[in-house]
Amino acid sequence: MDSPKGTLLVVSAHAADFVWRAGGAIALYSSRGYRVRVLCLSYGERGESQGLWKKEGMTMEQVKKIRHSEAERAADVLGAEIRFFDAGDYPLRPADQLIDDLVQELRRDQPMAVLTHSPIDPYNGDHDEASRITTNARVYAQANGYPSPHKNIGAPPVFFFEPHQPEMCQFKPQVLLDITSVFDRKRQAMECMDAQEHLWNYYTELARRRGTQAVRNSSRREIVYAEAYERLYPQVASEFL
Repeated sequence: MDSPKGTLLVVSAHAADFVWRAGGAIALYSSRGYRVRVLCLSYGERGESQGLWKKEGMTMEQVKKIRHSEAERAADVLGAEIRFFDAGDYPLRPADQLIDDLVQELRRDQPMAVLTHSPIDPYNGDHDEASRITTNARVYAQANGYPSPHKNIGAPPVFFFEPHQPEMCQFKPQVLLDITSVFDRKRQAMECMDAQEHLWNYYTELARRRGTQAVRNSSRREIVYAEAYERLYPQVASEFL
């Protein structure tokens, strides 16, 4: 459903990425009455489902079904709509149909902002590719000459969410988003991802560390949990504050 406040669009390479990296932002904007859509490019069936593959008799179809269910439940907890593209992982490829689907999503939704992966991740090339696919689709969606039944978009800002090992990905936390009020929902959504239970506490502690940094950078002592983001494009403003 459309929201008069606007739409936040989140593009996730795999079934759980949006939960670990942007679950707080999703829950926060959903709680404020915005429409939030998650576009899940793949299920992470090959590369991010190691626990499932250790089970005897597991098949690709079963893995996809489980990851689909986990991500769907997590999105519901966060208050988001979710679409699965099943584009495959390891490798995720920029197929023409996938790019066109993203362009049409952007044009139809006219998002106020787009969240996706950072463009450098030496540990997971799918994340790099998802970032390139998303940022390219945004540019194509702006072009008047790109075929579409929907009008072209303006210039929604793009924010990269924090990669798993930021120091190896040249990630700089330019935005620290206070998610204290919705962190319980993020934690609940993380606990939907049974296939990657080992990450629940990791991302809880990361949110707490980013919250500490947010306090130091703002003197807002009520902040406990935060998520870090990096901007792709400059912020345009009439004043600094």
